[in-house]
Amino acid sequence: MEEKLQFIYEQQDAAYLLTNIQRLMGEYESTIPSQSRNRDFVSEKDTILITYGDTIKEDGKAPLQSLHEFLNDHVKETLTGVHVLPFYPFSSDDGFSVIDYFAVDPKLGSWEDVESLSDDYELMFDAVINHISAKSEWFQEYLKGNPAYQDFFIEADPEADYSKVTRPRALPLLTKFETANGSKYIWTTFSEDQIDLNYKNPELVLKIIELLLFYISKGAKLIRLDAIGFLWKEMGTSCIHLDQTHEMIQLFRNIVDTIAPDTILITETNVPHKDNISYFGNGFNEARMVYQFPLPPLTLHTFLTGDASHLADWASSLEETTEETTYFNFLASHDGIGVRPVEGILTDGEVEAMIDSVHAHGGYVSYKDNGDGTKSPYELNINYFDALSHPEDPQDRKVKRFAAAQSVLLSVTGVPGIYIHSMLGSRNYQEGVKETGRYRSINREKLDRGKLEQELADPASVRSQVLENMKQLIRIRTAERAFHPNSPQEVLKLNKHVFSIVRTNKDSPEEKVFVLINVSDNPQSLSLDSDSQTAHDLISGKTYVSGSGKLSVTLQPYQVAWLKV
Repeated sequence: MEEKLQFIYEQQDAAYLLTNIQRLMGEYESTIPSQSRNRDFVSEKDTILITYGDTIKEDGKAPLQSLHEFLNDHVKETLTGVHVLPFYPFSSDDGFSVIDYFAVDPKLGSWEDVESLSDDYELMFDAVINHISAKSEWFQEYLKGNPAYQDFFIEADPEADYSKVTRPRALPLLTKFETANGSKYIWTTFSEDQIDLNYKNPELVLKIIELLLFYISKGAKLIRLDAIGFLWKEMGTSCIHLDQTHEMIQLFRNIVDTIAPDTILITETNVPHKDNISYFGNGFNEARMVYQFPLPPLTLHTFLTGDASHLADWASSLEETTEETTYFNFLASHDGIGVRPVEGILTDGEVEAMIDSVHAHGGYVSYKDNGDGTKSPYELNINYFDALSHPEDPQDRKVKRFAAAQSVLLSVTGVPGIYIHSMLGSRNYQEGVKETGRYRSINREKLDRGKLEQELADPASVRSQVLENMKQLIRIRTAERAFHPNSPQEVLKLNKHVFSIVRTNKDSPEEKVFVLINVSDNPQSLSLDSDSQTAHDLISGKTYVSGSGKLSVTLQPYQVAWLKV
């Protein structure tokens, strides 16, 4: 820790920080259950649900309690973890403008509800620590001139040159505020209500470290470092992915490994792949999981075109991870489908074609400011089920196509994260966009539990069919060691209309699962080289017999086969 601190800070500040970090760790040590890394940090049994704390609501009950009961009723044997998106008091951005990091929003429930949920599921907490709400006590005290908070935020010269700064949104980088000390321009990377924190201030750093320890004490087994790439600001640079940011995350990792070695730090950096995986550090000293951001847009492109070539090329280029790291895979989330991660993978024309499809399927596109007066597509705002299918497609085709897309998520190396609206077969929530004026609301609908239960009870409904498909695939996956997040993966490229990989049991190399996913509207025939006489499809139950060292397989449109040999 001392080494990291001395890299970032002057010697006096580094020494002060080290002494107080040790103090904080001592204070929290007794509040954290004993942990020891005596097993794989992840396994094939891990599947994480992503949800807001109030996605499922009913009268007379705290939403966190309703969520807990609903999950126990429907997916207790299917899921191991739950990522509850920011459940703290907030002022905007559906939770990502936090007013009080240390509190549970009373509209959702209490810390007791969170800890109760952690008894049944491994919980992922959000550490929204790049910025805090303008309504927070910290910022309000700053505005009043309280000297204890004067260096918690970043004052800036509006006349300075910010052209090199990476801008995630098409909004002003600086916001003017009236303070007890006069007018000040404050750094606000994401919005005027989200005030960037100043990590050059040791007191702020100690507050954040205390927060991480507090979250672990409250049941966090995974901590998601939101928008963490923007943590350190240095004029004349891009202010993203700076060395100080990486050193700070490594410091967090040192602390977590010491006091809670089973706890996983996961970085959220919606950027091109090379930058994204830089947060693995050397494979042992930084994040243990990183979000696999290219997967959502690549999978969408694959099914819109019926061509898996780009997906296969990308999957075959992935670097092997260490036994201490893996990818966090997802297709849908509370945010849109990021476009930047496929820079250099899809052509501009292919991205434009995807944008056209999203518009045709009832979705929207958000843009980012490039800093030179131009804008570029940043994310596609649409429900993933609707993104995959034209509104006029028949229901059975939509459901099959969606299940096939989800099978990509469940097949590739890494830990799968499934957004609750994907698990439940939700659709575009246009009313939400009209109500809020924000495109992201299209995939953030709040569901009435009673109505939801009725729809799930109807086997002909989209919700029921999607949930049963998802549960079946997850149950099969969790029984196969070949799907361990760190088991080897080989891309076959047998047919551009079939995404095909082989997963090999890392403990028994003779045990393999051939993953074959027809991404097209037409039947596809394949011939596989196999030393085995037979192959058993884990999904359909069908057995294939080899002839002359070849397995012949015909897949119907959007059929998925997991052939175990």
